[in-house]
Amino acid sequence: MTTVKYSLILLFLIKLPFTCGRIHQLEVENDSRRYIGLSTFGFYNGGKLDVQLQNFKAEPFDENAIFGFSVDRTLNDATSPYLDSHPDRCLLEDPVHSEHEAAVIYFIMNLKDKVLYVNCSPEWKSVHIYGSSKEIPMPSVKQALVGSGNILMQTRRKRSTGDESVVTASSCSKLRLPISIRHDGKGPPSFNTSFVMRILSSAEEGLYNLYFYNCPNYNTKQVNVNFRIQITEENVGNFLSAGEMQLPALYCTMAILFLLSGAFWVFLLRQSKHPVFKIHYLMATLVFLKALSLAFHGMNYHFIERSGVHLSTWAVLYYIAHLLKGTLLFVILLLIGTGWTFIKHILAPRDKRLFMVVIPLQVLANVAEIILEESEEGAREHRTWRDIFILVDLLCCGCILFPVVWSIRHLQQASVTIGKVATSLRKLKLFQHFYIMIVCYIYFTRIVVYLLRITVPFQYGWLDEMFREMATYVFFVLTGYTFRPASQNPYFAVPDDDAEESLVITESGLTEDLKDIRHKSTSNMTEVTQKEIEALLDPREGSHDYD
Repeated sequence: MTTVKYSLILLFLIKLPFTCGRIHQLEVENDSRRYIGLSTFGFYNGGKLDVQLQNFKAEPFDENAIFGFSVDRTLNDATSPYLDSHPDRCLLEDPVHSEHEAAVIYFIMNLKDKVLYVNCSPEWKSVHIYGSSKEIPMPSVKQALVGSGNILMQTRRKRSTGDESVVTASSCSKLRLPISIRHDGKGPPSFNTSFVMRILSSAEEGLYNLYFYNCPNYNTKQVNVNFRIQITEENVGNFLSAGEMQLPALYCTMAILFLLSGAFWVFLLRQSKHPVFKIHYLMATLVFLKALSLAFHGMNYHFIERSGVHLSTWAVLYYIAHLLKGTLLFVILLLIGTGWTFIKHILAPRDKRLFMVVIPLQVLANVAEIILEESEEGAREHRTWRDIFILVDLLCCGCILFPVVWSIRHLQQASVTIGKVATSLRKLKLFQHFYIMIVCYIYFTRIVVYLLRITVPFQYGWLDEMFREMATYVFFVLTGYTFRPASQNPYFAVPDDDAEESLVITESGLTEDLKDIRHKSTSNMTEVTQKEIEALLDPREGSHDYD
């Protein structure tokens, strides 16, 4: 059954329609949304945004209806202030006011006159807009040589502005771009238009958000639109956003770090003189899967950086490794929380039911994340899958805490009813630490990462990914250290300095025997402690009290 399930998932990944990296192609059919978020991209000096709208149709057709685009510039990935201030009114029908916090450019389609009007907010000091890429002036030979690298000198841009047609904010509203029309004899006519923006100064750098507006749907009318749009976003010699340029190096570096750490962990397991359990090797497998996932992810971003598209081979390999890694991570956390192989070798029915819930949920969360990666931002299902991913991911994070809480409650009862207070309390303390580790891991890799994403400047967008990967690495290291194979582990032995050990000793002449056992070999000590562990979690003692 498991083989069939993963075979179906693999087939789904192969058949998944991959997007073209930072060269986006989106098909919109019978869409009635008021506005559509098409793309978000961080531009440096020398960047270019190319938008081509093809086969635009509106049903029912009204030549006086207003459709169009907006391009706003912000400094981070927070919500758009001007968009949130007009939830019930189409922004294309609202004049541009100076109180808007963001710099906004409106592209308003006049279907009757077949003209694309451009309207800019006062925050735009200078704008470089063209009807197509063919209208962009070619740089001089000297400029081309200077700009052949990834880093552009500011002097080059100052010189090039004299050759470019700069549109100031005051004259931006006078700019007109053509719209072509085509009648096929069936249904309403279709329209084509395009525009290109260039970023030619440091003042124009920022995070650009592109939206499409269907203004009739802000009223009582119901108008469906159909169109095909191609969006090309690039910085100089690089198709990655400003905040993503460091990601290929980051992912490859972290992949090497996880790979070396995994090799060191396997070395410790092979050299260990203490009992090594199956879960220790599962931990090693998880670390290697994480390294593979990061390596494939880095290669995927490398090809996007160079050509604007990614190779399906690296994308499929990354998604397979990511899916296996995500599922195995939650399986290991659940097994540690239940104490499997450490303090018991059989999962209780309650634990099995939890596995039957969490594993499918985690697979669903990983599939939703893959669809988010591969679907366009403006696709209708993109927002739905994003909500599914957030909900299911939070459910999985909550579920992995249950076995830890159950083990803590069980040990609390055992410390009172069994009488082995020292052993129970040290195990209880260990589980409490593990509970805190999981909570911190969830907090730092979800909430803190989100806060970083919406607060840091656009060019430092890679910091949230670095923070996520570093938090994951620290969590892996702490988990491995806490549950490493060692005699000092509270699971296997009780230290000599426990003051409460006297509670175990009776007056039946066993005191001397207990002292002798302490000084025996590690194998004997482990054997005795294992008996205590089995007595601690004896199902007759109350393993069913919390079902």
